[in-house]
Amino acid sequence: MIRATKRLFVLIAVLALFGAACTSSDEPASTVAAAAAATTAPPADEPEPEPEFRIGLVTDTGKVDDKSFNQSAWEGAQQAAAALGADVNYIETEEAKDYENNIGLFLEDGVDVIITVGFGLGDATLAAAQANPDVFFIGVDQFQPEAMPNLAGLIFPEDKSGFLAGALAGMLTETNIVGAVLGTDLVPPVVAFKEGWENGARHTNADVQTISTYHPGGLDVAFGDPDWGASTARQVLDQGADIIFGAGGATGNGALIEVASADGAYCVGVDTDQWNTVPEAQPCLVTSAMKLITPGVAALIEAAQAGEFPGGNYLGDVGLAPFHDFDDVVTDDMRATLEEVLAGLNDGSIATGYPPS
Repeated sequence: MIRATKRLFVLIAVLALFGAACTSSDEPASTVAAAAAATTAPPADEPEPEPEFRIGLVTDTGKVDDKSFNQSAWEGAQQAAAALGADVNYIETEEAKDYENNIGLFLEDGVDVIITVGFGLGDATLAAAQANPDVFFIGVDQFQPEAMPNLAGLIFPEDKSGFLAGALAGMLTETNIVGAVLGTDLVPPVVAFKEGWENGARHTNADVQTISTYHPGGLDVAFGDPDWGASTARQVLDQGADIIFGAGGATGNGALIEVASADGAYCVGVDTDQWNTVPEAQPCLVTSAMKLITPGVAALIEAAQAGEFPGGNYLGDVGLAPFHDFDDVVTDDMRATLEEVLAGLNDGSIATGYPPS
């Protein structure tokens, strides 16, 4: 279901007889004819010119307004389109078996850049890029083992982002139990978030216990199950956790919203600053473990249009979101520790533990 920008066609019909009727009887016929000629519209079948640059985005099985991963990529595509005066559309994937077909729809439509969102689309994106060397492809969360000039894998060190969030959780917890409600472990970035989160919590709190649960379903359902996310978060809260990380699209959002209903518990969002995208979670949302998908996607699209596309892997930025209403809860000592952790992650003196050695 491609939602294309509507194109407007305007038809103005000016009839000489009408012009004559509205003109005084003593006006020369040549004047009437000239007026009619001056206002005659272009032929009705002459369309407005197509945009010179066209962008298409294929979501994973999470929806384009998932308030997380797909939405961040779509916002990046829209941002680049606005800057370039380009046409931009998206296709929402219902089932994983539709990946190849959805990419093919954009190829048939003649777009210049195709963004595919998520690890699951990696194989279909690679095959399409190999078969269509004149089209640029951006694979979000798709590591490229071999560089191709028309395919960029937008990847992130999710383990570092998760580690920072976990380090904060280790300092905030009063029960010494922290939890995580996660999408499928079939997706390496989700595993990276989880491992970073747990090891970060242990880094600042040697006594901490971690409870982390992956969704038991496959790619088709793991990121679109807020009810499971909510019920799993409730189970983790009942086991004594007082801060929970929700990392799994709509599934994780369900966990955040559930934690928001618990007195005294904190929650941590993922991918983007979910204070803005999941306002229902604001009562518990102390921060989010961000990977900056929106600027990464926008930068790659603009590079493609400028003829400066970096094939291979493109490393995006990560970080923690602002603390918003919990700014007073995060003490100066905690902030100083987080700065030390970030410096250690950047210079390699602190290891996230991912991938496991």
